[in-house]
Amino acid sequence: MTRLTHRRHPTAGPVTTDAPQWLWIPATVALALIIAPLVALAVRAQWANYWALITSDSSRAALGLSLRTASITTMLSIIIGLPLAVLFARLTTYTVRIMRALVLVPLVLPPVVGGIGLLYAFGRRGLVGQHLAVVGIHIPFTEVAVIMAQTFVALPFLVITVEGALRSNHSHYTRVAATLGAPPTTVLTRITLPLIAPAIASGALLVFARALGEFGATLAFAGSLEGVTRTLPLHIYLVRETDAASAVALSLLLIAFALAGVVLTYKGRRPQ
Repeated sequence: MTRLTHRRHPTAGPVTTDAPQWLWIPATVALALIIAPLVALAVRAQWANYWALITSDSSRAALGLSLRTASITTMLSIIIGLPLAVLFARLTTYTVRIMRALVLVPLVLPPVVGGIGLLYAFGRRGLVGQHLAVVGIHIPFTEVAVIMAQTFVALPFLVITVEGALRSNHSHYTRVAATLGAPPTTVLTRITLPLIAPAIASGALLVFARALGEFGATLAFAGSLEGVTRTLPLHIYLVRETDAASAVALSLLLIAFALAGVVLTYKGRRPQ
């Protein structure tokens, strides 16, 4: 029987897996579209007075509120988002698929629409809010409203990140543990969650960055009360006409936070 062998042609060059060079043309356009506004802000900034611009009383109050509410939103998203992600990854029923679609709607929904929905749900005359008002609980235009608005828009980022990790994670260890008689809760807390810890951290960073930059839902549901609900994005929007230098400086501060979150997220996903 004749053996078939494959020989490389002596004049053939090295095998390459590089992308086609023409891809750089649309890629450059995409990069320019993203980078140009960031560079424009950096060029427009008054760097000599930068510290003074970002440390005014109103700016510090807005930044403090944003950091506090974004941190609470991140913790809340982990607490209520992890169960959703686990259910979505482990169950394939029609009901779960509908639930997943609904949870991911805020990713494509204009934030202001979400804020209006929150207002009609939890406002004083809202679907739920009218019953809360009876016992003296009023959510709109409070710090709680800010956290709810941020959670509404940011929670899906944690869910899809963790769900993706759960689906791609090798389930050998969980099957072995279940075979040995470990209860589902033990398998989840001792094996599954430690294995996907990097994905949880990445999702949490995305939630924090998204919550920190939230604008539309917060404005519609929580308003813009200085020291109460006026987060940094709302403050930037209000001062852009009267104090453009401060608006630019604070915008760069938000960009720095967002960039740090993205870098840390992808660093956490880097293969070991």
